[in-house]
Amino acid sequence: MDSLKGSSVMGTGSSILSALQDIFSVTWLNRSKVEKHLQVISVLQWVLSFLVLGVACSVILMYTFCTDCWLIAALYFTWLAFDWNTPKKGGRRSQWVRNWAVWRYFRDYFPIQLVKTHNLLTTRNYIFGYHPHGIMGLGAFCNFSTEATEVSKKFPGIRPYLATLAGNFRMPVLREYLMSGGICPVNRDTIDYLLSKNGSGNAIVIVVGGAAESLSSMPGKNAVTLRNRKGFVKLALRHGADLVPTYSFGENEVYKQVIFEEGSWGRWVQKKFQKYIGFAPCIFHGRGLFSSDTWGLVPYSKPITTVVGEPITVPKLEHPTQKDIDLYHTMYMEALVKLFDNHKTKFGLPETEVLEVN
Repeated sequence: MDSLKGSSVMGTGSSILSALQDIFSVTWLNRSKVEKHLQVISVLQWVLSFLVLGVACSVILMYTFCTDCWLIAALYFTWLAFDWNTPKKGGRRSQWVRNWAVWRYFRDYFPIQLVKTHNLLTTRNYIFGYHPHGIMGLGAFCNFSTEATEVSKKFPGIRPYLATLAGNFRMPVLREYLMSGGICPVNRDTIDYLLSKNGSGNAIVIVVGGAAESLSSMPGKNAVTLRNRKGFVKLALRHGADLVPTYSFGENEVYKQVIFEEGSWGRWVQKKFQKYIGFAPCIFHGRGLFSSDTWGLVPYSKPITTVVGEPITVPKLEHPTQKDIDLYHTMYMEALVKLFDNHKTKFGLPETEVLEVN
């Protein structure tokens, strides 16, 4: 009887232990799923902010004028009038916002990685040329407008400013969101201010290819629009800011889009938007919110690795000649191609892959 009782106790103990192991294994499984869902949600909220936040907030504020809460909208627009030029002076960077946990989930979804190849001197200013644009410049945002990839630790003393369309800063609420991450308008006044009146250690990140480059963004294609883009080089020469080539491997892999042929009605519409509004509407898709097998706005979870190259020392020339601009533009293109060739095989590209410079 005693032996039977002992066996019963041992059996019960084993059952309890087995049950506990099952619980912990299920809990771990659920935790993994929860983290994956949080990653998807963190990316989707940014995509929706990028696409509709500005317009949605504008509509809501205009509607508020017609309600009993009209004073709230009136106060905001009054303050907006006084604050209108703040984006041109570097905005209001918030380390708290840049360190939000949501950006770490954003980073891990793809994942996104920032690779440093050379040190940057805090006594100099820089213009980073970011390539390629992709559909939304996800790598540019994560690496330089948040601390998810620890840009401040990798480049201590350097303040990155991601430059984007000035029109975004005319949108209520969206402008505050952008400025908190260190995003600024990509126009001459802003860049002149940051490179001449904001001390040293500033790094202006310009997505050089812009809207034109986004129109050719597609998985498997490594192409940049650069050959006739020389304005950023002229700015660098006027301020003596060093040029830094930067390439994001995988940026073109996260969305698929419909590519309209030159001469088609679709490409005509895109170019008209690009000319008069500043951006080109793309017909693109990623995966669905709940399944990777459906279409939606969530980008595909493909690795994005942003490699920051060696800075090109640029002299300060108040009135650079076209010959000066062409010289440093050629040096920049050669440095970008070299950067691509030196790192392409590390990130899954064949040795025969060639960067197309248009």
